[in-house]
Amino acid sequence: MLFHIKQTHAPEHCPYGKGGSPGLFDREAPGIKLIGYYLAFPQHTLFFVVETDDVRHLQAFLKPGTGISTAEITPVSDRPAD
Repeated sequence: MLFHIKQTHAPEHCPYGKGGSPGLFDREAPGIKLIGYYLAFPQHTLFFVVETDDVRHLQAFLKPGTGISTAEITPVSDRPAD
């Protein structure tokens, strides 16, 4: 299943100069296929499209940003409703 993730952080928690945005997610999390990764730098927002079949994989993917970011997770599809 595909998921769109919008991950935001407050300016005071910005990872710029401290390893950057890759420090807010785990690219190597098991069971996650990262399809797309995009930044809206002035808004302190990251956007992802990932594929997984287990919510625990989503949790592991987002764990590095826990405590300093908020994530909105939406299931998405390229198929119209029947």
